[in-house]
Amino acid sequence: MERNASVGSGELLLEELVRAAQLASPAELPVILNRYAEAMGLGTAAIYLVDIQQRLLVPFVEGEPDLDLETSLAGWTYRTDSLRVEETPSGQLNVWLPLANGAERLGVLELTMDSLDGVTLRRCRTAASLLALIITSKRTYSDTIAQRMRTRPMHLPTEMVRAFLPPRSIGTGRVVSTAALEPAYELGGDAFDHVFTEDILHTTILDGMGHDLASGLATSVAMAGCRNARRSGAGLDELVGTVDDALAKWLPEQFCTGVFTQLHMPTGVLRWCNCGHPAPLLIRRHRLLHKALERPPEPPLGLPARLAETARQVHEVRLEPGDRILLYSDGVVESRNEEGEQFGLERFTDYIIRSTAAGQNAPEVLRLLIHSILDHRHNKLSDDATILMFEWQPPDPDQPDP
Repeated sequence: MERNASVGSGELLLEELVRAAQLASPAELPVILNRYAEAMGLGTAAIYLVDIQQRLLVPFVEGEPDLDLETSLAGWTYRTDSLRVEETPSGQLNVWLPLANGAERLGVLELTMDSLDGVTLRRCRTAASLLALIITSKRTYSDTIAQRMRTRPMHLPTEMVRAFLPPRSIGTGRVVSTAALEPAYELGGDAFDHVFTEDILHTTILDGMGHDLASGLATSVAMAGCRNARRSGAGLDELVGTVDDALAKWLPEQFCTGVFTQLHMPTGVLRWCNCGHPAPLLIRRHRLLHKALERPPEPPLGLPARLAETARQVHEVRLEPGDRILLYSDGVVESRNEEGEQFGLERFTDYIIRSTAAGQNAPEVLRLLIHSILDHRHNKLSDDATILMFEWQPPDPDQPDP
């Protein structure tokens, strides 16, 4: 391979990189990436993955130091989803690029080279985009990536619940949904889900009774029932009924609370069903609309009372562009510090509003918020804390298509 690839050969090398990476094990990925980075004139490459608590950027290759997310240039790249270039003491250039698959942030890519021009920069961005897709595909069948993203052992109940969780963030041109969940290694029964079907965003938040393996089992059964009904084309009321029946049949001694939503992305019509859970919150134009989505309570999922032939109530509102919906578990606002002070709903929503007004992207808002909750409890939560937030931002009809 030529050291300095021409424009045409550069694209061929990227194609070869994809083919070689598809056949490689995750452990072989850094070697293959470096081989093609050098051939394309991109210098040397290093992959850093974010740990599951989003505090560190962990090198893909063991033996290298971790990078702090708050103080390093790599961390700035991750937090802002922006490229950063710095000159090294030897006169070379370090180019930091975000590794992201759509709305999901995976980590950063470091490229070290002698010089940078427009063509090289375009290849850098293309290589980072391809690498993010490759990592996303390989983590579904390899433990290597999961091991790299952990900084300590995980409890068995947590392992079970996390096996059901989707990516932290998903998005389209119309909506972004992002979630945060703690404690990352010692979960009880909290879980979240978000997914797209056609033109609908589906979101779910669940809170199982207790903080043990049985609690995690209840959450897992509820999640499986929800997905089974959704993938069968069930309506929202039928979906909730499926979860009720599954819990009553398989875990009759367990129950959980939850909120299920469906957002019609073209119109902004939001439908939801709340089963014994804190009501969703609506933030509009940097202001919390108090009790905007509060409705008469429904019983929790799986309770014997649900065996009666009473249909779940499904509610509906129409959102405005820019509206943000928050789903959360009670561990978020009821978390107390050593002085007995609750984190509280006001502090929770104010943090979201201030961070959004400061220009933080949605995944970064939740990352900072969940860390603030952990700091409030000195990293020792007495209950699970889960937050899911989605924002509806349809295209401006007055703006021409790009």
